[in-house]
Amino acid sequence: MQNDQLKQKILNLHQTITDNNSYILSTNDKETIHSAIEALDQGKIRVCEKMNNEWITHEWVKKSILLYFKITTNQIINAGDISYFDKIPVKKFSEHNGVRVVPQALARKGSFIEPGAILMPSYVNIGAYVGAGTMVDTWATVGSCAQIGQNVHLSGGVGIGGVLEPAQAQPVIIEDDCFLGSRCIVVEGVHLHQGVVLGAGVTITASTKIIDVTKSEPVIYKGYVPAHSVVIPGMEMKTYPAGQYGVPTALIIGTRSDSTNKKTSLNNALRDFGVSV
Repeated sequence: MQNDQLKQKILNLHQTITDNNSYILSTNDKETIHSAIEALDQGKIRVCEKMNNEWITHEWVKKSILLYFKITTNQIINAGDISYFDKIPVKKFSEHNGVRVVPQALARKGSFIEPGAILMPSYVNIGAYVGAGTMVDTWATVGSCAQIGQNVHLSGGVGIGGVLEPAQAQPVIIEDDCFLGSRCIVVEGVHLHQGVVLGAGVTITASTKIIDVTKSEPVIYKGYVPAHSVVIPGMEMKTYPAGQYGVPTALIIGTRSDSTNKKTSLNNALRDFGVSV
C-alpha cells in the first residue's frame, strides 16, 4: 500500500471513529492500522520530518498510533525470567539491524532506530525516531514521537518528553550533532537546532525562557534553541506576593565553533565555557 493511500485510509478511519464512538473496527480496518505501525517501525514513514528545510508533523501518522492503542490489548511479554504486561510489544533486534542494544534497553514497536545507533539501558517509546551514530545513554528516555537526529549524545538520565496528543502538535525535535548533558529534560515540543550543547541539568519546556546572554542586551527565545548554542541552567528572579523567588531559565553562554570538526568543537565548547556534562 502506497503512503498516500495509507494516509487517506487512516484519516478516514480516525474521522469515522471520532464521529461514531460505537463504530466496530473491521478486519480490514485493523490491517490498515497494523500496516501504518509496521511502516513506522521500519522507518518508512515518520511522525515528523524535515522537508524543504522545515519540520513537518504528519498528523495522520500520530492518528495511526492512537488507533493502534484501540485495537491492542494487554498481554504477557516474556523476556527470560522477567515478564511484562502491556498492549504494545517491544522491538526485537538482531545483527541485521546494525544497532548496538545493551541489555535492559527497550524500544517499543513503532519506534525506529537507524543502523549505527547505540542504546544503552534506556527506553524509546512508540513513534520516536533515533538517528544513526546517536548514543542513548544509561537511563535516558526518548518519549513518544520524539525525533532524535544523527550523531546526538543523550547522556545518562536525559528525559526527552513525548508529544502524542493533540495529533497536530509538534513533537520534541533534537537535530543532528547535539549533545545533552546528564539529567537534562527537554519536553513539550521544544526544538533544539543542529549542534546545540546542553550542560548538565538544563530543563527546557515550551514556556522556559531561553536567554542569550552573550550580547550587551539579553535575547529571549521560547520553544527552540538556535543552532550551535551552548546552554547552561540559569535563574531569573521574580517578585511574588510572598517575596522574590528564582524561576528556572536556560542561558545561552556561547556558540560552538563551526570551523572545526564536530568532536573538536564539542570538546572546545565544554572546556571554554566550563559546561558540566
